[in-house]
Amino acid sequence: MLLLADLRAKQRLYSQYGESCSLLKAVMADGTSANALYRLQSALVRWGLAPLALIPHILNKWFNGCVIGVRACFGPGFVLIHPVGVVINSSVRGGRNVWLESSVVIGDNRGGCPTLGDDIFVGSGAKVIGGLRIGAGARIGANAVVLHDVPAGATAVGIPARVR
Repeated sequence: MLLLADLRAKQRLYSQYGESCSLLKAVMADGTSANALYRLQSALVRWGLAPLALIPHILNKWFNGCVIGVRACFGPGFVLIHPVGVVINSSVRGGRNVWLESSVVIGDNRGGCPTLGDDIFVGSGAKVIGGLRIGAGARIGANAVVLHDVPAGATAVGIPARVR
């Protein structure tokens, strides 16, 4: 189940810098309701019930301040660390273990949407715009504006973002 994989990823995230995090703590943490509503809308689309997917989509916007397009697709381990201000276009594709901080925008520019690899971290306020690729293991710094591909394992920071 994708939501359980998301919660396990959140446990790993919260356990990185100290004592281990219980599943209950991960469930109670900020962002879990946004993750659950995103997974519900995705399931409704997969089951051919796309119009009904608008219900969890709207609830996510109202209750979590988070807008994720109904056709956006992320693999297991997707974590919305703090969902407020997150905006993701419907055409975005992401791999496993994509972790997003608050106010992240991942969007379309002239018909091209980003594709995110596995094990990606995107810092608070970052913008990832256009038909670009973020390679596996990449990190996007807070407030970075990413307009070009980021290679696997690299860190992108700044406005416009540069690889470090």
